[in-house]
Order: sequence, then C-alpha cells, then structure tokens
Amino acid sequence: MSIDQEYLGRGWSFPFGFDSADGGVSMSTGEENIRQCIAIILSTKPGERQMLPTFGCRIHELLFAPNTKATSALIAHHVREALALWEPRIEVTDVNAHPGPNGTVEVRVDYVITATRATQSITQALSTVNR
Repeated sequence: MSIDQEYLGRGWSFPFGFDSADGGVSMSTGEENIRQCIAIILSTKPGERQMLPTFGCRIHELLFAPNTKATSALIAHHVREALALWEPRIEVTDVNAHPGPNGTVEVRVDYVITATRATQSITQALSTVNR
C-alpha cells in the first residue's frame, strides 16, 4: 500500500456488513472510505455518540424548518463546518444545498483529497426538513 493510500485510510464499510467471501467484517479503503466517512458525519446528530458527543453535523437541528433557500444555506454552513472539523483528509471547496422535492434538501459537496490532490464530489438528498 502506498503512502497516499495509507493516508486515505481503511475502515469498516458503511453500512456495516460482512464479507461473503471470508465471513469477516466488510472493509472500505481509499477514496471510498472517505466518501463513507462523509456520509457518516452528515447522518450523525451531535450528542448521538456517547464517547464523542460533539461528533456529527448540526443539520438535524433543522428537522422542522421550512424547506426554503435560507434553510438550505444554513444546511450548507453546517455541512461545511462539520466536514472541516471531522474529516481532516479533505479540503472542502464548495457546498451547495437547495430545496428538493418532497421535503428533501439536495446537498452537493465538492472536495479535494489532501494526500492526492484529487477532486471529488458527493451528492446526498437529506430528508431533514418539512415542506
């Protein structure tokens, strides 16, 4: 494994599962591990993890907020803040959030992996707001 790949990391896959080939825990590595960690950060509410109570993203505070551009801007702020704090392997270059259908907010995160300088993006529909 190269130094860059070591820095990118290896961990249990998300969602958690078992490898059908050897029965062990499924693992993710490299860029996929980073994508999965971003998803974990965004889906975790601060206070949810007893041993790490500040871990997560504050978007869950907006559960009953109206699905407006202002709420989307606040979600983008919370996403940027959480990733800067909890995912040191990336530099966030842009976060774009906008109201989606059926009370969702579409969030796109553009980032650069610091070890390789590769640009990546992830798009996620968050069901955190009402219409």
